Amino acid sequence: MKIGLFIPCYVDAVYPEVGIATYKLLKHLGLDVTYPENQTCCGQPMANAGFEEQAIPLAQKFEDKFKDFDYIVAPSVSCTAFIRMNYPRLLNHDCQMAKKTMDVVEFLHDVVQVKQTLGTFPHKVSLHNSCHGVRELGLSSPSEMHVNKFNKIKDLLQLVDGINIVEPERPDECCGFGGMFSVEETAVSAQMGLDKVERHIQTGAEYITGPDCSCLMHMAGVARKQGKKIEFKHVVEILATGL
Repeated sequence: MKIGLFIPCYVDAVYPEVGIATYKLLKHLGLDVTYPENQTCCGQPMANAGFEEQAIPLAQKFEDKFKDFDYIVAPSVSCTAFIRMNYPRLLNHDCQMAKKTMDVVEFLHDVVQVKQTLGTFPHKVSLHNSCHGVRELGLSSPSEMHVNKFNKIKDLLQLVDGINIVEPERPDECCGFGGMFSVEETAVSAQMGLDKVERHIQTGAEYITGPDCSCLMHMAGVARKQGKKIEFKHVVEILATGL
């Protein structure tokens, strides 16, 4: 199968190491992965701000750029969720690109079905379940639903040697980022972030990890401002450590 690697604009600009780790991990697993050049934003920021019409040309470019791939894989639950949930409506047709776009966690867990040992990370890590991942991509079970508990992120992390995985109280409560919400409701967003960081710290973890850089970025900013001693790593960085 041919895999197109989609690196969202904020990952490319702020967390390029996450894009590199994703490529490295997919290649390590023997997969045929290509990074198409001149890719750009998926359109999520425009749509979230109420300017959906400005997202349509970007959706059209995305569809053209990735049309020849069997899967499009991205290290971002929010961008993946936006593409999958909104592209068919924005483009007004049965969008195959949306169906084939997957977050790297669900791709590795559901399609590749990785079982082999991945990397080494001898640290205590608190797992952050991002809202889009929980409630739109199904990476873990939402606590408000009466369903059997599952967590695909945790399943993959358990393949890493030496890791100790914990979860905070209220494991799938929002960190407060929420894209435009953090700009329009700054005080509420900051307090939600602080509450979430405190719960992660209470686990005794050395690191907070998760599948979305935007959540990690928000919590890392809160932690730095408050002088909290905890580190942040995207789940893919941990999976790729030591490979």
